[in-house]
Amino acid sequence: MKNKVQLITYADRLGDGTIKSLTDVLRTRFDGVYEGVHILPFFTPFDGADAGFDPVDHAQVDPRLGGWDDVTELSKTHDIMVDTIVNHMSWESKQFQDVMKNGEASPYYKMFLTMSTIFPDGATEEDLAGIYRPRPGLPFTHYTWAGKTRLVWTTFTPQQVDIDTDSAEGWGYLTSILDRLAESHVKFIRLDAVGYGAKEAKTSCFMTPKTFDLIERIKEEGTKRGLETLIEVHSYYKKQIEIASKVDRVYDFALPPLLLHSLFTGDVDAVAHWVDVRPNNAVTVLDTHDGIGVIDIGSDQLDRGLKGLVDDESVDSLVNTIHKNTDGESQAATGAAASNLDLYQVNSTYYSALGCNDQHYIAARAVQFFVPGVPQVYYVGALAGANDMDLLKRTNVGRDINRHYYSTAEVDENLERPVVKALNALCKLRNTLDAFDGEFSYRKEGESLVFEWQGDNSSASLEFEPGRGLGRDNESSVIALRWTDAAGEHYTDDVIANPPVAA
Repeated sequence: MKNKVQLITYADRLGDGTIKSLTDVLRTRFDGVYEGVHILPFFTPFDGADAGFDPVDHAQVDPRLGGWDDVTELSKTHDIMVDTIVNHMSWESKQFQDVMKNGEASPYYKMFLTMSTIFPDGATEEDLAGIYRPRPGLPFTHYTWAGKTRLVWTTFTPQQVDIDTDSAEGWGYLTSILDRLAESHVKFIRLDAVGYGAKEAKTSCFMTPKTFDLIERIKEEGTKRGLETLIEVHSYYKKQIEIASKVDRVYDFALPPLLLHSLFTGDVDAVAHWVDVRPNNAVTVLDTHDGIGVIDIGSDQLDRGLKGLVDDESVDSLVNTIHKNTDGESQAATGAAASNLDLYQVNSTYYSALGCNDQHYIAARAVQFFVPGVPQVYYVGALAGANDMDLLKRTNVGRDINRHYYSTAEVDENLERPVVKALNALCKLRNTLDAFDGEFSYRKEGESLVFEWQGDNSSASLEFEPGRGLGRDNESSVIALRWTDAAGEHYTDDVIANPPVAA
């Protein structure tokens, strides 16, 4: 994976709603800014029960967005990451529909999990209560297979039926997806919901040793096809460290809430500790298509005795401060307030979570770009987008607050905002300096953290001082940026007014 800034986006939310339009926006409006792109699910259908994460046909581009030729064309200028949805598929898929019609006579019968698949002799109350899942209730939905009612395993929504990854049919389905992606010159796969993908009786069915075996199997198959693997798991931070040692790349989901905590409190200790222990084979993010995860910095959900990167009271304070900064918008989109899959995430754009404060937003982005790892920027964050309450009201889906549709005219309008110009300049600096391929060090100085990179031909340093009392009107400078390149030494302590330019 190139050590360059990447964009995360849906295929239909930048421009006119097609992969061709997305390609044009990347090659023109964001030329030199984003050199790779994670295209969120564009399979048939891309607008199902879970915004494409419930594919009816994982091997087919939704024709409303384009075709595989469009994906291949984009790959000529940008490295492409695509989701491999490991845990489940749509109940409307031809495979599941065949099982519903024919039951045990279906060739796909063994492809799907039922309660009896894992508990052939029945399950105790303790067995069922011990299953970990991202929403309340048991992970089963009643479906009728050839006239017989079955309890089908559905970790997320009733429309997303879980795949038996132990079965030959389930495994063949997953490897066929990898074949299709490799044929279209995709370079990276993101394993969506893989933490739930391996079920086993008498366990939590989440991030167990069997899960790691599944991850290793998929990684091996991906490597055979030239695909690098990124793991997507929200969990206790020590599990993330363990995962990182077994995969190509892992998300740094702890950084986003830790930076918010630091900016809200003025305390950099938790960020400093995380920089000490975090895995460096990370993809760094502040925002994604999901909410802002708090599970990643709190105590272990399965054992509260295992302390987090911050204490649980600080997590609660963090959530309440986001709600305050958004004037309650995030509260209206989070938890039971809207239709949410993940109750451990706060739904808000990162920009709104910071009270739409340009200085603090750029400070957070600068830290993201300076910690080791490959940075990804979500498309709403790329345009410093605020919460989309109109979309939330139309859909009542909490995460839609952070899934705005940008026309080409809106993209152009937002590109003129100083905060977006500053972010684009930071991206170009991050992409240009060879310092970020060199040696990394950091130190704490008083209430600040200083991050430094030294390359063969350039160097870069960032001083991060979060301050206190973050609010919408607090415009105090919180970063000082210095770098050297072929043109000499440069310095700015106001990136909004003086965006950096690398020679």
